[in-house]
Amino acid sequence: MTADRTAVAGRPAVLIAATPTPNGDLHVGHLAGPYLSADIYARHLRALGRPVTFTTCTDDSQSYVLASARRKGVTPQELTAGATSAIEKSLDAMGISMGGLPPIDGTYRATVLDFVTRLHRDGRLRLRTVRLPYAQTSGQYLYDGLVGGECPVCLASSSAGACEGCGHPNNFTELLRPYSTLDPEEPVGHRACTVLVLPAEEYRDRIEEHFARVSPYWRPHAAQLVREILARPLPDIPVTVPGEWGIEAPFDETPGQILYPWIEAMPASIYATWWAAARQTGEPAAEVDAHWRAQEDAELVYFHGFDNVYHWALMDLVMLLAHGDRYITPVGNVCNEFYELDHAKFSTSRNHLINSGELLESAPRDVARFVLALTAPEYQRTNFSHDSARDLARDRLVGPWNALAEALDVLVGAAGSGPLPVSDEGRRRAAAIAARYRSAYTLATFSPAQAADITVQQIARLRQAAEAGRADTAGDTVGDLLVQVAAVLTGVAPILIDTADLVRERGVVLDPSARPATTVTPFSLPRLG
Repeated sequence: MTADRTAVAGRPAVLIAATPTPNGDLHVGHLAGPYLSADIYARHLRALGRPVTFTTCTDDSQSYVLASARRKGVTPQELTAGATSAIEKSLDAMGISMGGLPPIDGTYRATVLDFVTRLHRDGRLRLRTVRLPYAQTSGQYLYDGLVGGECPVCLASSSAGACEGCGHPNNFTELLRPYSTLDPEEPVGHRACTVLVLPAEEYRDRIEEHFARVSPYWRPHAAQLVREILARPLPDIPVTVPGEWGIEAPFDETPGQILYPWIEAMPASIYATWWAAARQTGEPAAEVDAHWRAQEDAELVYFHGFDNVYHWALMDLVMLLAHGDRYITPVGNVCNEFYELDHAKFSTSRNHLINSGELLESAPRDVARFVLALTAPEYQRTNFSHDSARDLARDRLVGPWNALAEALDVLVGAAGSGPLPVSDEGRRRAAAIAARYRSAYTLATFSPAQAADITVQQIARLRQAAEAGRADTAGDTVGDLLVQVAAVLTGVAPILIDTADLVRERGVVLDPSARPATTVTPFSLPRLG
């Protein structure tokens, strides 16, 4: 698979959105990032006729589940069940076209265990005696969300595993001034423990070759983090840890340990792809990993936040590479920055958030999706507030859109019901609009914010022309105006999904691969709420 084949017609695509931790519902910060972005890309590919499997899977084994459950006074099982249901409802309410979340069942666990035991059988894992943070009163080893401290790279507050701020990994003894998040007053030291690891440094040459090939499909900040990590010796990836919540490690060398939660991400994604594909076709593949086999040559793209760059870009890549040439590797990682609420990071633990239900109470789904697409933190942190979101929706989308719809109705009423001619200039303009959207949806320059901004610009221009009673200042026909509006509708269809459905019901064909026609049947533009 090569990075320059992403646009090949008919090539299957596997799109994986970041696996959500089921310790609470999704908030707007989550939705504006990987889930909406991946949904927009999936809908664009489907419109081009590409077979797409778009999915994710809850990461139930994460230590954050255990920490949140203890804070809330519930069992981890109760927390994951309630949170998974809430997450699934939020995804559905926002029109995220996954078709559900796969169950964490026996097939899931078998897929994970088969993935890691194959690595063990092939001699890819190494025994390491390491020192882990250790809660001295309760006698509990601490890792990831169970331990806080200071990042050894940027010195900011951080959990173990990877720093949320700078993104650099910090395993074992690397976290400075560690403390237990379960009981910050409990004394914490370090204790030796023998675990299995996957040594990333052994795969450096293949990692560097892979990154050189796909880096044009990366956003700058995430690509820079990968370069920074590659500039140092790559860390060993934990495969087992001494813990009480997760899948029991099946290895004789590490009795009583569990699989390190992040090790599950790749086999979880493979399992989720199998489950989602079966929902689409009605028949599951005979082998769970069939859709990820290298011979399938699927376009694999991850969508995630900056705090997970290390996991999705390096850790998960090494886990695939360690299986030899068995699996596809990602051609792109679409990474978003942090979305802030009133200029502070969204936080479930601090209840500083807005979930999808609250957002949809104040705006129709299409308007909510548009605002999130336009303001999503693609290249730097952006801010959400109710007031600014309301004003933006009214002034840049709903008001101009509905004014254009009213002006169109007047023009179409005067033009009659039959097909209207489209001039060469009208077709040229429609083609120019389509080209702008193609740039926004191409993987190397993928930007839902750009697609939303193109819509704002074109609606304002077309409104002015329609209200002036002509298609534009050059005197184009009503047909010219309608074919340009149809080009905008086609381009924004992956964002305004309900509006697109209404337009299709009115007989308008939204095909991004089609050339502008020489005639257009008059249509009305649905109003936005």
